[in-house]
Amino acid sequence: MGRWEPNTRDRLARAALELFGERGYEQTTVAEIARRAGLTERTYFRHYADKREVLFGGSEVLRERFTKAVAEAPASAAPIDVVAAGLEAIAEVFPAREDSRRRQSVVGAHPELQERELIKLATLSAAVTEALRARGVPDPTAALAAEAGVAVLKIGYERWIGPTEQRELADLLRESLSELKAVTAGAEEPVAKSGS
Repeated sequence: MGRWEPNTRDRLARAALELFGERGYEQTTVAEIARRAGLTERTYFRHYADKREVLFGGSEVLRERFTKAVAEAPASAAPIDVVAAGLEAIAEVFPAREDSRRRQSVVGAHPELQERELIKLATLSAAVTEALRARGVPDPTAALAAEAGVAVLKIGYERWIGPTEQRELADLLRESLSELKAVTAGAEEPVAKSGS
């Protein structure tokens, strides 16, 4: 095996999802993941600290994309619109919908993975808060806007991985942000009337 392996992280993540689906998360070992990817266990640990981290490998990319978009947003943009720019930027880096559904199925079935997911979201919120502060957005506005952005991400993502959903993640994030703006403006969504 050569020293350089193209797409190593992606290969490991795909192998892990396959094995977690076939055997279950708890029954799958790091050695099996590495073997399925055609790599060594040592290579695995060069990319991921432990077995669960293979499910969260994209966290840094999301954080970097989001905070970069926040930093580069027009100076005149309102904090929530700056957050919207960050959401647009990260929508394009998520794994394929089916892979995301499989990943969420594994995470949703294990409390320690759910805890890690919450830590990931809190870390993202803190980074966005700092990026907003760097733009001169005062507290608590920076923290509120960042938390709102993470809530929009969570809701939009959950919709996107729904079993029958076909719309793109970016569209669902925009829709969720619009719904949040309507809620904070005091507007209510029209309630469908039943035909009685």
